[in-house]
Amino acid sequence: MLAELRELFDALPVDADQGAYSEAVVADNALGKATAASRHHSRQRLRELYGCDPRLPIFRILRRLWSLDEPGRPLLALLAALARDPVLRATAPPVLSLPVGAELVRSTFIEVVRAGTGDRFKEAVLDKIARNSASSWSQSGHLQGRMRKLRRRVEPTPGSLAFAVWLGVQEGIGGPALLASRWAQLLDSSPDGLTEVARRARRLGLIELHIGGGVFEMSADALDPWRGRR
Repeated sequence: MLAELRELFDALPVDADQGAYSEAVVADNALGKATAASRHHSRQRLRELYGCDPRLPIFRILRRLWSLDEPGRPLLALLAALARDPVLRATAPPVLSLPVGAELVRSTFIEVVRAGTGDRFKEAVLDKIARNSASSWSQSGHLQGRMRKLRRRVEPTPGSLAFAVWLGVQEGIGGPALLASRWAQLLDSSPDGLTEVARRARRLGLIELHIGGGVFEMSADALDPWRGRR
């Protein structure tokens, strides 16, 4: 729902509260949906994927970085959605392991979803999950093509790197391992390549980074606009 997220963020200020997001989608029809039912459905899906509530740290950081890193918005949206949606997260390995230019085989993709969700879903639901997930990976830039989904390489940005670092820290990861976490792997770059992006993020004030003398320290605590707030 990348297009819907763009429209919603364009319609509201950065400091909007949860009620404002709901009102914008349902009452104001900021997304231009044709029916009331589709408005309510969009609100539900946006909440599921992104939270749409500034009381949630992941959403606060997504909202802040959205304003600072326009080229990275597809990756920012993907990182937030993967952090919140375990089903979508289960589809990451088969996509990320594909060589650039290789095709995502639908039947294999469905089997991976099945393995990651057990017996929770019937065949028709699994097929829908696979379609929607492939669309998500296309919107993020990892896949391209309509009928045949082919793997392509994405370009990491300072904002997406900072978000990946923050998510890694929340899992208790530190040091150089932050550039090899499952979140950093979404950025399609080696740890050395991501180190250069991290230096750009540091210059923008998005992360703290200290490298030298056998020391590698990185933190993204400053990303949270509510940091220190009681």
